Amino acid sequence: MSFSDLDRPPLDEKFLRGRLVRPGSFWTQLDVVAETPSTNAVVAAAAAAGQPEGLLVAAEYQSSGRGRLGRTWTTPPRSALLMSALLRPTSVDAARWQWLGLLVPLAVAAAVRKVAEVPAQVKWPNDVLVENRKLAGILLERVEGPAAVVGIGLNVTLRADEKPHEAATSLALENATTTDRATVMAAVLRELAVRYQSWLHADGDPAVVLPEYRELSATLGQPVRVELPDGTFLEGTARDLADDGRLIVDTADGPHPLAAGDVTHLRTT
Repeated sequence: MSFSDLDRPPLDEKFLRGRLVRPGSFWTQLDVVAETPSTNAVVAAAAAAGQPEGLLVAAEYQSSGRGRLGRTWTTPPRSALLMSALLRPTSVDAARWQWLGLLVPLAVAAAVRKVAEVPAQVKWPNDVLVENRKLAGILLERVEGPAAVVGIGLNVTLRADEKPHEAATSLALENATTTDRATVMAAVLRELAVRYQSWLHADGDPAVVLPEYRELSATLGQPVRVELPDGTFLEGTARDLADDGRLIVDTADGPHPLAAGDVTHLRTT
């Protein structure tokens, strides 16, 4: 057995099921696979086949993991939490489903703060940062059903010489109090279930998400540069979120509510 095997034990599927898949629990099925091109694709296929919500699929390695804007997400085997969940918020107006993309990173940040004692924050629309270093990314996809597939990639034991880019980080690099993936995974899924069910019971009301998002946001109040989907750029101060989840950026020519874009936090001098 190599050092990396000792440092990165496999996820214990039986243990995780015992912790999370219980009578009355939101999570109804939990599967751990050794390798898959994409956990989102696995869960999307299950959704199309009629699988009820509460399915969670985790992988030790993703060969074709995807992030926002068509980017890839690749990490060494067993160095990260790579998982996707199936949600069916059919009682919520479809226009409010985009709030899931803001709710999920809150759950990840809250779990990391609790169990790993790392001061994680959220970056609009759906990254999790420590200072300006990326710890986790979220990919939300709507699929036929209707259903939402939520993909989570959280770096746990990624080392400095394994970082895909300089801005990446991991729980280990941030000196977390735990890098046990099962512990972190259980915490993330508990926080996600609580927030999702509260949002569902409120018919998707943004007021369920906004206060905590404002509290944990690394973006609001900061000078930003935003690359828009058409390739143009916009600079200003990220002021707040609109009721539909758009980021309001105050610029020299007035406020701009943005539904999509790649945000860069600018350094203040």
